[in-house]
Amino acid sequence: MPLPFARLLTHVCIAAALACPLPACSPTPPSPPAVAFQGRDISGSLTLQDFTLTDHNGQPRKLSEFRGKPVAVYFGYTHCPDVCPTTLAELAQSMRELGPQADQVQVLFITIDPARDTQALLKSYAPAFDPRFIGLTGSPAQIASVAGQFRALYRRQDGANGDYTMDHSAGAYLLDRDGKLRVEVPYGSGAATFTHDLRALLQ
Repeated sequence: MPLPFARLLTHVCIAAALACPLPACSPTPPSPPAVAFQGRDISGSLTLQDFTLTDHNGQPRKLSEFRGKPVAVYFGYTHCPDVCPTTLAELAQSMRELGPQADQVQVLFITIDPARDTQALLKSYAPAFDPRFIGLTGSPAQIASVAGQFRALYRRQDGANGDYTMDHSAGAYLLDRDGKLRVEVPYGSGAATFTHDLRALLQ
């Protein structure tokens, strides 16, 4: 005896549902959640071009040399009275907290005051916080070009006695292993923020 149409339709729908494997019939699963950084996530906001500056040993260094490592970039100057040494000290503490993983991280200190920050001064300054830190310098035009890629701002402030200070963006920038800009860590965030975000980039 033929089944009523409504019951037949129900049987057909059930059979179709059972025949269809769940993963194939389900919508495309959502992408995995983005890494939860403690600093400001700026992934995809800027595309960095490779650049070359001179390190504190007088050797030319390209940003691309450090592919395969997370990189922390900080723009500052050796005569900075407080902000720069505070941030570099936090990065040094973070390197200690990372333990053996710290060897997979590179910290670059880029001077914004090349007139005073000689190679010798950079060599005595940056590695004093951690021997793995690299100080970088270049011509004023080179440094301005590199800072512009990060949208890092700085300007000279002349004092009354012929001396001067440098006003500058105080945050640090973290790049992933592929050289992509991922995080801006605001000044005063503390070593724990650097440790957390660098560890995330090491995964």
